[in-house]
Formats: sequence, structure tokens, C-alpha cells
Amino acid sequence: MSHNMSNVSELEQLKREFLEYTEIEKGRALKTIENYDHYLSVFLAHTQLKNPKDISDDMVREFRMWLNRQSTGNNRQTGETMSKKTQNYYLIALRAFLKYLARQEITSLPAERIELAKVSERSLDLISPTELSRLLVAPEGHGVKDLRDKAILELLFSTGLRVSELCSLNNDIDLSLGEFPIRGKGGKVRVVFVSDEARKAVSDYLKARKDMNDALFVQMGKETKSREPVSLTRRSIERIVKHYAIKAGISKKVTPHVIRHSFATDLLSNGADLRSVQMLLGHANISTTQIYTHVTDKQLKDTHKKFHSRRR
Repeated sequence: MSHNMSNVSELEQLKREFLEYTEIEKGRALKTIENYDHYLSVFLAHTQLKNPKDISDDMVREFRMWLNRQSTGNNRQTGETMSKKTQNYYLIALRAFLKYLARQEITSLPAERIELAKVSERSLDLISPTELSRLLVAPEGHGVKDLRDKAILELLFSTGLRVSELCSLNNDIDLSLGEFPIRGKGGKVRVVFVSDEARKAVSDYLKARKDMNDALFVQMGKETKSREPVSLTRRSIERIVKHYAIKAGISKKVTPHVIRHSFATDLLSNGADLRSVQMLLGHANISTTQIYTHVTDKQLKDTHKKFHSRRR
């Protein structure tokens, strides 16, 4: 394919090809493609570069300086600048683009020249085991909608699924073995395991359903305007989780991802090793899983406090 098109710079055309490659060849989620598109478009608009050969250390440094001085969204009133974590998203997208150019043997800045900004250790949004128990019993009715919501919460906590993975499940799912394969980020397949509570909740819900939709979780009653129920979206599931968190009297913000965190910390605090938790979560790198080690660190602190000899 010719890289030169009328009114489109070479870099713009290469960006399009990179996004297509990332979606089709690499199998990345549409949201990831949209984010990459945004970050790279900001870079190209700011630098006004047209040719991949012109991407240089100086250009990237100047772009980073500019990013560092940007105020975003809610921060405009307070004068706070863009967080290092957000700045890194732009750099990660740029690095991925430069790696693609190298793979295509197109001369540009080597991706390894871009170092990410140091960020403070990631803090986790967590709810306590007591709050989690209250959340799981919050859907208490026997209508199909209550049974569905109970199944959603139990399945999220039992498996640690991402919300997008939960949305992709079909109603012909076989839970008789207490496990099933799921295709996660980057098209990678892993096995997730289902607790007896989650199996019962899903079974009760499916028995109560009367529609023909293939999706496991669908809209019910007033939620849907069409005759046939449609699949629940990511947003719908986030709203359901939020609704029951409020009902359970939890003042913190609770999302499906918070339940995923609870799944991981529950495993670690009960003695699971980090590598196993990595596999259960479907993390490509163990460094992502290491954000959960604060749980085991706390256990070490408690042990030290309890058993370390006290000077009299």
C-alpha cells in the first residue's frame, strides 16, 4: 500500500495502518484502539510532524514538557496538571507506534529511546471482606432481575472476570465442571473457576429466564425498550454494581473492577502465590499483579508486630 495519499501526511497514513494492525493482527479491544488513536493524534497535532524520520529525542522531550503542563478535566479549576500516569498513556501509545514502524522497516526513532515517567505506587480501590459480603447478598428478591443481578455479582467475585469478559458470556455456558475458558485481553484464553455459590446463582437465574437471547446477561423489564431483551453492556453492569453497593450501605465507589481487586486480594490473603493469581487474572506481566502484594505486606507487618520480641 502506498503511504502517500492526497491531503494525508505520511505519518497520518502510517498511524491508520498501525491502528488497523493493532486491531486485526494483535486482536486488541476497540477501546484500546480508540485510546491509541487519541494519544497519537494529540502527538501529531502538537508536533506537526509529517514524516516518521522527523520523530526525534528533542521532539519527544518537548512533547513531554507540554504534556506535563497540561491541566485536564476536573483539574482546570484547581490548576493541577496532568498526572504522570496519564502522561505515560501517551508515551505507551507512541512507543507501540514506533515498534510498529521498526517492524515495517520504516526509519524513525527507536521505541526504547522513550522512557516512561516514574509514577508513585498504584493505590487500590478496595472494599473490606464485610462490605463484600453485604454486597453479594444485596440482591435478595426472587424475580428474574434479582436472580440475574445476584448471578452477576457472584460470578464477578468467583472468577475475577473483567467486565468486558463478563459481557461476552453466552447462556449455553457449561458450569457443571466448575470452570470454563474465557478469551481475555489480546485474545489470550485462560481458564476461570466458579464457586458453588456462583454456580447456583447462575443456574437459578437461567431457570427463571424465558427469552431466546444468546447472551448470558440481558436487560430485563423496564431496562429494555425492545420486545426481545438485549445484552447488558459494560455500562449497564457498572450501574448494577453501583446500585447494590449503595443498597449494601457501602460509601466507597464500587465498580466491577473493584470486585476483581477483591478476588485477587482474597486469594493472596489466603495464601495463594503471585504467579497463580497472575494466571487467574489473565495478566500478561506479573508486574501488573504485583500491585496486590500490599495485602501480603500487611500480613507481614501484622506478623512482625505479633511475634517480634518486645523490649521491656
